[in-house]
Amino acid sequence: MVKKFKQISIKSSFMKHNGGLLFREISKHKYEFKTKVKKKHLNSARITHGGYIASIIDSGAGTGAYRASGSSLCVTISLEIKFIAATKLGDEIFGFVKVLKRTKSMIFLICHLESKKKIIASASGIWKILKK
Repeated sequence: MVKKFKQISIKSSFMKHNGGLLFREISKHKYEFKTKVKKKHLNSARITHGGYIASIIDSGAGTGAYRASGSSLCVTISLEIKFIAATKLGDEIFGFVKVLKRTKSMIFLICHLESKKKIIASASGIWKILKK
C-alpha cells in the first residue's frame, strides 16, 4: 500500500517559506514528492524559476536520502540538474526519487520532476550521511 502525501516543511525553514513540499514513501528505495507553482515561484519570463526547481529537487531528494539512511541527517555533496521543460503558474510538479546505492557514509540517487505527465527536469546526486 502506498502511503499518503505528508507535508515535510513544518518547521520554520527555507522550503516552508517557499510554499512547502508534500512527500511520501513508495517503497524502501523509492519516494515521491509534489508541490504547486505559485506566483512567487515565477521568473521574469513568467515560468517557474530554475532556482525554485533546484530547491524542490534538493529538498525532495534530500528527504529521500534521509529516509534511506535510517533517519540520519544528510547533506548534499553533489547535485547535477538538467532543466528540460518549463512549468507555469498553477502547474503541479511531481518529483520521483530512486536510491541507487547506500554505503555507510553516502547515498547515491536519481530524481526527476514531471508536470502534466512530461519530464521537466532530471537530476543525480550524492548525499553525505552525518553521524548521529
